[in-house]
Amino acid sequence: MNPILQAQINHKSIRQYTDKPIEDALLRQLIQCAQGAASSSFIQAYSLIRVTDSVNRTTMATLAGGQKWVETAAEFLVICADLTRVEACSLAQGLGPLEGHTEHFIAATTDATLMAQNLILGAESVGLGAVFIGGIRNDPVQVAELLSLPKLVYPIFGLCLGYPDAEPDLKPRLPVDVIVHKDNYNSRRGASDVQDYDAQMQAYYQSRSGNQKISNWSEQTANAVQKKKREHMLGFLQQQGFLKQ
Repeated sequence: MNPILQAQINHKSIRQYTDKPIEDALLRQLIQCAQGAASSSFIQAYSLIRVTDSVNRTTMATLAGGQKWVETAAEFLVICADLTRVEACSLAQGLGPLEGHTEHFIAATTDATLMAQNLILGAESVGLGAVFIGGIRNDPVQVAELLSLPKLVYPIFGLCLGYPDAEPDLKPRLPVDVIVHKDNYNSRRGASDVQDYDAQMQAYYQSRSGNQKISNWSEQTANAVQKKKREHMLGFLQQQGFLKQ
């Protein structure tokens, strides 16, 4: 494999970091390179908030469910979908304000996520580690207040960056043949595919070098989805000017 493919397949979430800071010039370069990600109609509907205030970091770590690495990572960024510049363009062209269409929400969220994934790949290429923090959505209102987020901006997830102080085991992903369907979606194989993958993940959890446990993919996935419904998100997004129609 070439270095890019190797980096992609070897991605691991890093939650333990050394005290080594990330130079400002390097962080700026990584963000600039991340902007090379694809963008829907080139609207570039995202912003990053670099959280350096230690009190805000501690608050966000608590809001995220006690994720201490939010405090200890060299850098903590909040990745936001941001339609404020897009609305400014629309007003300047005489096309009126944005009206909270679902399509615009999807485009902005996708733009920000593609950029963030590009940022992680670039960071890993220079020896940094990273982990996304979806837990900031536990209380998006407080996060928005801490960061002074205006209407048409919402925090999608956080991103910890730093030099790794641990080497976790690599989790096996779903087999390619499971996620690729030819011509039509094959609904018949879903249950059997999950059973096979459960066996693989159970073996992984029991044999990995740290945090061994008896579990499988089904158990982890069901708990992750059904116990993190965050039913407040729709109201918050509509308050911020998204998903009104």
